[in-house]
Amino acid sequence: MSHYMIGKVLQSRYQIVDSLGAGVFGQTYTAIDINYPENPRCVIKQLKVSSSPASHISTLRLHFLTETETLKRLGSHHQIPKLIACFEEHERLYLVQEFVEGHDLTAELPINQQWGCLWTESEVVDFLEDVLEILNFVHSHGVIHCDIKPENLIRRRTDGKLVLIDFGSIQSVNFGIDAEFPIDWIPVTSLGYIPPEQFIGQTRPNSDIYALGMIAIQALTGLEPLQFKVDTFTNEIIWRTPDTPVNDYLAAILSRMIRYDFQERFQSALEVLRVIKHMKGETLPEISSTQDNAPLVAESPSDDVVPESNCEKLSPLLTTMKVGLAANSLLMGFGVYSLVSNSPAYSENETLYRATKNYQAGDLQGAIALAKTIPSYSNVYPEVQATIEEWQQQWLEAAEKYLLAEEALNESRWSDVMKTAAQVPDILYWQSKTNQLVEQARVHIETQTQSLLAKAYERAEARDFSTALNYLRQIPEESSAGTLVQKKLAEYSQKRQIRAAYFLQNAYKKAAFGDFDGAVKFLRQIPKDTTVYAQAQTKLQEYTQKQRWQTQSQNLALSVVSPKQNSSRLINSNFETQLQEVNIR
Repeated sequence: MSHYMIGKVLQSRYQIVDSLGAGVFGQTYTAIDINYPENPRCVIKQLKVSSSPASHISTLRLHFLTETETLKRLGSHHQIPKLIACFEEHERLYLVQEFVEGHDLTAELPINQQWGCLWTESEVVDFLEDVLEILNFVHSHGVIHCDIKPENLIRRRTDGKLVLIDFGSIQSVNFGIDAEFPIDWIPVTSLGYIPPEQFIGQTRPNSDIYALGMIAIQALTGLEPLQFKVDTFTNEIIWRTPDTPVNDYLAAILSRMIRYDFQERFQSALEVLRVIKHMKGETLPEISSTQDNAPLVAESPSDDVVPESNCEKLSPLLTTMKVGLAANSLLMGFGVYSLVSNSPAYSENETLYRATKNYQAGDLQGAIALAKTIPSYSNVYPEVQATIEEWQQQWLEAAEKYLLAEEALNESRWSDVMKTAAQVPDILYWQSKTNQLVEQARVHIETQTQSLLAKAYERAEARDFSTALNYLRQIPEESSAGTLVQKKLAEYSQKRQIRAAYFLQNAYKKAAFGDFDGAVKFLRQIPKDTTVYAQAQTKLQEYTQKQRWQTQSQNLALSVVSPKQNSSRLINSNFETQLQEVNIR
């Protein structure tokens, strides 16, 4: 479907000339600007448009304005493509960015170890320094790239510098939301470079450092990330062998860049740069993080704090950095905005944006007061009124859910804490407060889980699988041991079925030798929810009756004592009749 756009002209200015490929959030093309005689090339990203409830449109517009402003500021770096324009046409959103002439890094990386084109240590160090300075700039603007891979690093033909492209997965601090990254959303070329925490919505600035480290290791070894073995106990990637041409110092740096636990990695690009400079015997000069631009967003309260490094203290901005889903997923369904527009609506949207920041930070009344400063004749005034109403409703709902979660915590209803917290509206202030309750509940759930597992193992060891299963079923579904619990449920259920069949077989054997007491005892041990339970109940009724007849016959034989022969014969005859009635089979 992407080729139908070839030749089309957008905004009476940008003519599509080729398709660069499709991603999760849209299609990318190369185009020419026909407004200029030299027809300069540019890159156009066509974003997918999904329907959104009317109540969310105002927020989405804010996201659009914020994210395009973020991309504009990032484009001030000489190794990041400039954002030229953004617009909506035929109910589709478009971003126009600078075209970078050159080739991506895949053309330079060794295909495998046999090709003899592995990078030298010096080449790897130069590569790391080049990209780390870009990442330091990006992170200082409250942004995480989230998709560092060879295809997104272009070697610019004019000066040989690396250019970081495709900020389709970035998210600025203010609108970041922790969210799991579904694996089916991820391009195949990104697998192996994405760190483990990014799949569960805990992305950090050093998630980009992990990806960069994997590229450097690929350059040194000739192996792609997914080709390396992983230590089954530590989850660390085993990449260095005696044949790997790398000194211990550089190997230590690379290994720390790709640690499985993000808390054990370098915490910032600047920290890695300092260690590399120290290895080279140099001192790190002052690196401008903002390129004459102030950070896009100011500090805001957040529990999502990056741990302080042993080597340096991170900037306040980085300590509040968060990430959510791709920015492009937010750039959907808006009206037309131009970054060079000087219309009054821009300043009014800025006011609403600042009000939204106050709202997210927990100042509802301040946010409403600021939003109300927008005059009634403004084009955005109707949206302001709708936004204020929505804020008030969501705030009440969030406060109510928080109190319910707090009550559940006080009453030791850990699962209810988790379920209620998931229903808290998207307000960072309340989500932050609720997350504190969730963490407490999670600790209790894990403690409860370990206790129940221990009891289940103990009963299973004693072959009491029914009780073991009952313990397992009490483990909350929010427990981190969910996979293990499901495995043990299946295992113990199967063993219980086998044991039930064993009891039934023993009952048959006992009955065959006339031991109905023993047969009944075996049958009564068969649990209800087993496949042989119905059959066991039928036999239990039969053997109980025969047990009763057997007892009566024995009692009758013992109670009759007579010296007369005829009486003896009569007694023997009656006893034989009783035995025939028992009908042992």
